[in-house]
Amino acid sequence: MKTSLLPNIPNLIVMIRPSNFGFNLQTAASNFFQRQQNISEAATKARHEFDCMVEKLKSSVIEVKIFDDLKNDLPDSVFSNNWMANFPDSTLVIFPMFTENRRAEIRSDIIEWIKEKTNSVQFIDLQESIKANKFLEGTGSIVCDHQNKIAYACESVRTNIKLFESLCKKIGYEPVSFQSFDLSGNLIYHTNVMMTICDKYAMVCFDSIQNPIERIMLQKKLEGTNHEIISLSFNQMNHFAGNCIEVLNRTGESFLLMSRSAFDSLNDDQISMIKKHSQILAFDIPTIEQIGGGSVRCMITGLFNRNC
Repeated sequence: MKTSLLPNIPNLIVMIRPSNFGFNLQTAASNFFQRQQNISEAATKARHEFDCMVEKLKSSVIEVKIFDDLKNDLPDSVFSNNWMANFPDSTLVIFPMFTENRRAEIRSDIIEWIKEKTNSVQFIDLQESIKANKFLEGTGSIVCDHQNKIAYACESVRTNIKLFESLCKKIGYEPVSFQSFDLSGNLIYHTNVMMTICDKYAMVCFDSIQNPIERIMLQKKLEGTNHEIISLSFNQMNHFAGNCIEVLNRTGESFLLMSRSAFDSLNDDQISMIKKHSQILAFDIPTIEQIGGGSVRCMITGLFNRNC
């Protein structure tokens, strides 16, 4: 579907090609989507999945900037969206990461490139919050409706609600927070695992919100912003159907990016609802999903480049 180059939909994406992808013991304590598996040559397979994904993005005329990982000891470097986020008003935010070994992913060269590319007018660095044990992990913790300036977050050890609300005040977004749980009663570690907000539609696992008031509040908020709602089951969430992102290609066409696992979990009606607004691109990334506990949305930092 073709749309105008609205500033609320990313039209340039940044991705980090991993050098030593693997199971991260530090993050596993709070990310119950990770699976410690004996996959031979996991790092090599992850790079192959990454390269195939980039090739498919480029074939759809989606602008991608690739940075190679500069260190060999960062198992989660492929998930760049957790430490940085660009907003449509050219604000760039750097976030405080929960686990120590992920904080080393933050790179000044990438920050400077994004500042120049997006003509950043405001730079917010939240890393000092680590000293107060307050964490907020980028667009993993925060799912934004840029058109209506609303930010959504589910509370977890990686998502401090007071810090979330403080950031929202600085950038002029309305904060909406709640708690989301998996079937075992564990808090969902990142908001972007259980919900995706696009320009015209939203994909949400409402079943994961145990508090009925919070569940109704979220649904009413999305209905109030005229989003067509696609409800996801626990099974679909566990296959990362909530971990998607809408982007525009160079000709202004809308694409919804997701994993093959996520796509295969959707039913025909859900796919039809998405295709009214976006073309779907599905990527085979089983190694990254199973070992890393994150999917396509986690791998992408969306930028708003008015010069595209």
